[in-house]
Amino acid sequence: MITTAPALTALETVDRLAAALADPSTAWPGGRPYGGRSWPQSLAGGASGIALLHIERARTGHGDWSTAHAWLKAAVHGEVSAAANANLYFGAPALAYVMHRAASTSSGYLPVLACLDTATLTLTRNRLAAAHQRITRGERPSMEEFDLIRGLSGLGAYHLSRHPHHEITSDVIAYLVRLTEPIPDPAGLPPWWTDVAPSGVLHPDYPEGHGNIGLAHGIGSTLAVLSQALLGGLTVPGTADAIARICSWTDQWRQGDETAPWWPGHLSIQQVTDNQVHSALRPRPSWCYGVSGTARAHQLAGLALGDPARVAMAETAILSALQDPLQLDTLPETGLCHGMAGLLHAAWRMATETDNPEITAQLPRLTDRLITAVEQSDLNPELLDGQAGAALALHTVGTGRAPAPHWDTFLALA
Repeated sequence: MITTAPALTALETVDRLAAALADPSTAWPGGRPYGGRSWPQSLAGGASGIALLHIERARTGHGDWSTAHAWLKAAVHGEVSAAANANLYFGAPALAYVMHRAASTSSGYLPVLACLDTATLTLTRNRLAAAHQRITRGERPSMEEFDLIRGLSGLGAYHLSRHPHHEITSDVIAYLVRLTEPIPDPAGLPPWWTDVAPSGVLHPDYPEGHGNIGLAHGIGSTLAVLSQALLGGLTVPGTADAIARICSWTDQWRQGDETAPWWPGHLSIQQVTDNQVHSALRPRPSWCYGVSGTARAHQLAGLALGDPARVAMAETAILSALQDPLQLDTLPETGLCHGMAGLLHAAWRMATETDNPEITAQLPRLTDRLITAVEQSDLNPELLDGQAGAALALHTVGTGRAPAPHWDTFLALA
């Protein structure tokens, strides 16, 4: 994917990062050193996320299974949560996600995976029942009902990767289709509009809630998961129509021009009323709310619908960010969520998907930029915002591959 010298430099950097994160007792000493999300079973900030790095290295022949196993042991330490708030990023589903990748190469993890699967299936069925009841009552959804990190788009991403032909997978896709079906609304708001602020709680700045476009907490993840289902041959009635509905709404709010399109991360009722998004509200090109995630979702949608114009538009959107120094300067962080690693990996995915030479040509420069930033940063072991995620992005561009089951499914990028 990238030339030999930058690839070797990337892999050498990953080797150093992986060595610093080799021992759970020193790299991640237990407890909650970085706050609540660093519980062992947290994918975003805990041991399970760091395990994912070492599993991917072992699966591709660049690391050893003993290190991956040590981190998996740390990840399952203590009582595993299968409560109503468990999700792709926390508890039994997060551990099942990581174990699935380990079990793809080592059958010794299959018994543990089976137990985690059972808990995740039960949790998903319960979440689906509650979501359908909410729709039947005619209420607006909460963000955690359908988003990627906490909701059913995330659980759908897991099931689509783990067992694409299981009944539960079709059931989740059917719910996501229903989520997009029009409902009477005097303001013409989409059915995924929430009553809360982007923070997930009521706030006076968002008196009538907001519409979220991003991949982490918005309809972007639903678009990506539905598109991946259709591309994978899962034929749930209405899937293509649901994809088209989401595309139509996000097209309405797409900004810029044909050479540099972009989307706002979210919309307030005032913006909808005024039918205007100020250019100052352009989000940085991050994965969570920016073009890194949204462009990939639209590329997938274009491929799923057989719409080459949408594919081209999505690729132009990320290319314009990659070529704009001012946009790149808004990403000083190194992580997957808010930083350069997310942009690099989304660009790699998009370039690989359609063999786009223009995006591919930008990868070495961004790789070098990320390596420099990582080497100048303090060690933060987290997957989502820290070195583990940056290492995975660098590992992928360095090796030029990310074998199935893809490590980046938790980002809805594959």
